[in-house]
Amino acid sequence: MSLSAVFGWADTGIADIVDTTGISRSSLYATFGSKQDLCLAALRRYLAEHAGPAFAALETGGRGLPTIAEFFGGLITARCLGPRARWGCLATNLQTGGQARHSSVRDVLTEHHQQLRGALRAALDSADRLDQLRRDLDLDATGEHLVLVAQGINLRSRAGADASTLRSAIAAALNALRRSGNTTDTWPR
Repeated sequence: MSLSAVFGWADTGIADIVDTTGISRSSLYATFGSKQDLCLAALRRYLAEHAGPAFAALETGGRGLPTIAEFFGGLITARCLGPRARWGCLATNLQTGGQARHSSVRDVLTEHHQQLRGALRAALDSADRLDQLRRDLDLDATGEHLVLVAQGINLRSRAGADASTLRSAIAAALNALRRSGNTTDTWPR
């Protein structure tokens, strides 16, 4: 388990990083400049490797609600069953751990939030075109709501919520968006 997953980034000192990685303090400072710069590099890499592909799948999936359900299913699997189960999301952990006070981290987290909202909105637009959604939905507000749901999964999974409970909650949330009579599958696999 990573140090930041156990202690939080603010509580993880350079000495802890040196001890865990075996990289010398001078090498860390020469490469990154500061603990804050190391945090930013780790956050950017994490988002590019984990969030980027998931957001691209939302934007290009084209199947509407099933695409959104798959996104949440993957998120639940990563948070509850994957090799880093119960670690939570680095972006959410930094936000809740107070790192968002630093403007550079806050800027990256704000951009991440906007990208997730945009990707979810693209999937909602597909769902709307496929006539899967209730007609009274505000798609911008619904996209923001789903971002908050994703952050809730990140927090609840870290606190020990089981995957089946989270999947049921997502299915209920997506079913509430469905047009009456529509039977589109919304189970997050």
